[in-house]
This record gives sequence, structure tokens and C-alpha cells, in this order.
Amino acid sequence: MPNYFLLPAVTLTAILLPALVYLYLHLKRLRPLLWFFGLLFALIRLVQQFPGPNWDLSNSVLHPVSAAIGQSAAQISAALFLTALSPLGFRIGKARIYYAIPFSIPLVGYALLLNLGFSGRHPSGLPLLLFPVLGGLSLLVGAFWGYSKGTMPTWLGLTLCVVLGGIALSLCLTSGAQWTLVFTQCALNFVAALLIFFVFKRVSPGTVLTSAGLFATIFQLAGLNRFSQPFPYLVLPFNRIAIFGFLLIAIGAIVLELESDLATQTAAQQRDREARDELAAYTRLTMSRRRLDDFDRQANQLCQTIVTNSRFAQAAILFLQNTGQYRLAGAAGLDEATFGAFEAVAGRIAPADFLAPGTASPAVPDSQTFHINMGPWLLPGDDLKRLGMTAALATPIYGRGTTEGAIILASPRNPRQPISAEDLRPVEVLAARIQAARDQTVMLEKLIDAEKFAGLGQLANNVSRQLNNPLTVVLGYAALLNESPDIGPQNRRAVDAILNEARNMRQTLESLARMSRTQNEHFAAISVTELLTDMEQLHRSEFVHRGIDFRLHIAPGLPRVLGNSQQVRQAVLYCLQFAIETVENMDSEEERTVRMEATSEGDYVRIRISHSGPGFLNPTRAFESFVPAQAAGETAGLGLSLCATILRENNGRISAENNETRGAAIVLELQAA
Repeated sequence: MPNYFLLPAVTLTAILLPALVYLYLHLKRLRPLLWFFGLLFALIRLVQQFPGPNWDLSNSVLHPVSAAIGQSAAQISAALFLTALSPLGFRIGKARIYYAIPFSIPLVGYALLLNLGFSGRHPSGLPLLLFPVLGGLSLLVGAFWGYSKGTMPTWLGLTLCVVLGGIALSLCLTSGAQWTLVFTQCALNFVAALLIFFVFKRVSPGTVLTSAGLFATIFQLAGLNRFSQPFPYLVLPFNRIAIFGFLLIAIGAIVLELESDLATQTAAQQRDREARDELAAYTRLTMSRRRLDDFDRQANQLCQTIVTNSRFAQAAILFLQNTGQYRLAGAAGLDEATFGAFEAVAGRIAPADFLAPGTASPAVPDSQTFHINMGPWLLPGDDLKRLGMTAALATPIYGRGTTEGAIILASPRNPRQPISAEDLRPVEVLAARIQAARDQTVMLEKLIDAEKFAGLGQLANNVSRQLNNPLTVVLGYAALLNESPDIGPQNRRAVDAILNEARNMRQTLESLARMSRTQNEHFAAISVTELLTDMEQLHRSEFVHRGIDFRLHIAPGLPRVLGNSQQVRQAVLYCLQFAIETVENMDSEEERTVRMEATSEGDYVRIRISHSGPGFLNPTRAFESFVPAQAAGETAGLGLSLCATILRENNGRISAENNETRGAAIVLELQAA
């Protein structure tokens, strides 16, 4: 009976092929392209089997070239289906070779030799041995393919390879070389049908349709003599099922790729939601502290937040101490034994080599988190080795010159799901925020100390001035008494004691006055652009956390200024903090804004720090110590007074002004270098 039922299956399958090309171009995945070429070679085989009025291209005797092409296409098609699900291979130099290539070459040679060399007839004698040799080569490659670590268990892959390969070799020797090719194609499709569920691990329309189509092609075995002789009437319907199986493969492959794309998008959306929630949890952390020791004491809270919101069940934070050693500042998810062992190992880490560029490998591409091996820091008998915690992930907390700390991550909650860069990015953002907050805390510490010393110096200067005048009177009258001839020896000794003690007091006051004077330090050219950019980066997370609208404007081509870098930075930092604290005390319904602008006017660079909070009560007295500065009656303490002192020592000027509508501003003017 003519195989006209081939026509609708071939036509519909050909119509669906462009959809796989589109999916390949859209998804940028190799699997749709492999499905496409697999179905394309299957169509070549189906077209070659289509009968004509006066020809049969599948007849090996009449058309050996056509028959060889058709059977070769069938083997390549089955190998491509299997490769789409198991794209394993090996490397030769820099080139990666898929196992499907060396696996298919002997089978194609088998088909060409059978049809072109023997016209499809089963050879006898010594030439018969050529076909088992070619089949054995493919079987050997298939064994390596099955042994490679993939999605299917190794024992199952090797078992299928040995069993199905043994049956194929047996058919080659008993039923004829022609039927071996049919069985090999069906065996490959059978393995691919099983592999569908190992790869995708779900039961869905795509997996069911594709697997059903691959199973349907196995009905081609009905044409083998040993199967068809008892039931010849089943040969035709089984062949039809096998042919329409390729149509099911085309439909199933398209649905399968769409399902995979949808699952990928859903997983990406889920990761985005989790990352946003994790970042939101880290943003809610309050990191402002007055002292660095107070900041480091909140490490346990930071670690607990990481464990609660990230993919890791264990977290720890290391900080570099003034002694030059790392200390385990806090942890979460660690038992007491692990914490103690880890704390002992932390003190052995050398800061110079810890997480330096090139000393550790990234955890995943495009990530700032590294794999660390704790082996070099372990000593014989360390508990960490016994507890099995000898490796972890570390997100560095970089300072200006060295690694000032690290966030250690361990025990992923779902080990089967690989760690991605998106999973680590929130922790990396938290590490950057921790470093910024620590830098801010260090600066605040220095500023507090500077305020104390400035206040003490100013107090000492005032005390020395106030005591110097009465002391001059005491010395003067004591000198007159000492020169008087009317006093006796006993009174003269008393006057001498007054003079000696008064002179000692004067020396003490002069020494105190000298100590209260600020010493001039070396001036250098300072980049205002870099200075203000650093300030903006330092306070960026703080502005977001406090709901402050901050904007920075730096005029292009701004010249450098001449001054002491540390003092100028200290003055700008305090003025900015003063503006932040001022707007934070406002009513929550009012708009909170802080602006920082830098422009050049003549020989000076102007830095204007404005805010929308209460204005100055008296702008001309804003820089006097403990004088009410704002309209609300609050004082600026010694901070603004210290800023004015710094500007004077750096040949600059400072002024305060109230805005026309609302708010106030502090203007710092520094001499251009």
C-alpha cells in the first residue's frame, strides 16, 4: 500500500520547524537548534521513504545513494535528539567535541558501506565483520557518553548502553545489517525519551508530548522480520504511529522550550523578589554609631539578618583590629564549638594576603565574592577540620589600603540549586554599606575627638587669659613688697614664696596657651571634586535610609584648593552632618532636602551646603561655641566653631546664610591652588 499517510506528517512537521529556529534566536539556547536539526534530518529520512509512481528511493538495490542518505540522516537525527538532552563532550585543546560526533561517524560509515558497497544486502564471510567493528566503535563512544557525569545516573546510562548495544550487535549478526540501523535509531530515541524526565524533572505537556513522540518512533521495530512475521497486519499501523511520532516530537519540543523559558522567567522573577526583599531588610538596618567599637558590636545582628534573608544558613563577620589581626566580631547559625574554632583561626589570617586580587577565585562569574580554603590557616587538631568547615564563601569589606573585614557565608539552604551572582549581590551591597558606615564612624570618632580637643584648647586659652591679668597684679605688688626696706626677714621670706609660686603659675599658663594653639601642618593641592564625590558615596545609603533627598552639583573644570586635606575633609563632613541632623529633626510631612554645590569664583572655590530645615537664628553668630544657632533654639556645639577655625587656618572663609523661602546654608570658601 502506498505510504501516502506520510504527506500530512511531513508537511506539518516542516511547518513547525521555523518555530524552533525562532526559539533558538530568541532564547539563545543550543537545545532548540539541536531539536531543529534533529527533526530536519528526520524529515529527510521521511521524504526519502515517500513513494513515487515509478520509483522507491528507499530501495537500496535500485537507489543505493538515496538509501544511504536516508539511513545516515536517520542515525544523525537520533543522535541529535539525544544530544539536545545530554550535551556532553570532551576537549581536544581548546575545541570542545560533543560525544554525538564520534558516536555518529561509525554509524554513518555503516550506512554508506551497507548501501553503496553491498547494495543493502547482508554480506557474508569476512566482509560481515566490518559492520560489528563499526557498531563496536559507536558502542565504545556511547559507553564514554553514558559514563560521563550528566543528568542520568551513571549506572543507568552504562546499563542501557551495554544492553541496547549488545542487542544491536546481535541483530547485526543474526537478522541482517539492514535492521541494525533501524534498531539503533529506535534505541537512541528510547534513551532520549527516558532522559526527558531526568533533565526536566517534571511532568508537563511538553515533557509528555516529546517523550510520547520519541516512544512512538520505536514502533519502527515492527518492520523487523522477527517481530513482524507473527503479526504482519500490525506492521502498517505501527509504521504510521512511528511516523506521526516525529510530529509529536516537533510539537513537544516547541512546548518544552516555551515551558523552560517560562520557568526561567518565573525563577528570575522569584530571585528578583527575594533579592529586593533581602536588600530591603539590609536597608532597614541602622548602622550609625558614635564609636567603632559600638559599630562592631552589632555584627551579631548583621549576621542574623543575613541568615534570615539570604540563601545561607550560616554567616560570620571578620573585622581587622588595631593589633593587625582579624577578629570574629559576630556570627549567626554557628554552634559554640564552631564559633570558638573559627575565632581561633581568624587570628591567624594574614591581612596582606587575605582576599587580595589574584589570591582567591570568584565564587561565580561577575561576582565580588570569593571561594576561600581555610586549610593554610588550620593547625593539627583544629576543630574546624573535624567539624567539616574548611571552605566557605567570603565577601570582602575593602578599605583604602587593605581588606578591613569579610562576610563569611556557608551552608546554602538548597545545595542542589547553584549559587548565582544575583544571590550574592545583596550581601555584596551590604558589605559596601558596612565599609561606608565604618568609614563614617571612624570620621565621626575623629571629629568628636577633635571637638573635645578644640573645646579644651579654647577653654585653656580663655583660662590662661583670665588668670593672666590678676596674676600680673599679684606679681607686681609682690615685687613692690620685696623692694620695700620696712619688711622684716620673716615677711620677706613670705614675699619671696609668693613671687616664686606666681612665676611658676605664669610659666604653667604660658605652656597651656602654647598647647592650645593649633599647629600649622603641610598644605597640599586638594581635589574638591574627589572630596565631595567621596562624601556623596559615603552618605548615599544614609540619605536613602533617612528619606532625605540629596543632590550633588560640581561645576566642570573645578580647580584644586590649597589646604590641609584631613582638616578640610573634617570641616566639610561636619557641615554635611549638621545639615543632615537639622532636616532629620523636621516634621515628617515636610520635604527633607540637602544640597551640596561646588563652584569657582575668582581665586576661591565655594562649597555651599544647604538644607530645607530651620534657618539660623543669627547667621553672623552661627560659628560661636554654644550660641543658639537655629530658630528652634538648638546649638551647634563646638562643631561649627571648629569648622570656622579650620577654614581660618587653611586661608579660607566660612559664612552662614538663610535661604529666601525656607532653609539655610553654610558656605565654605577655599583658596584655589
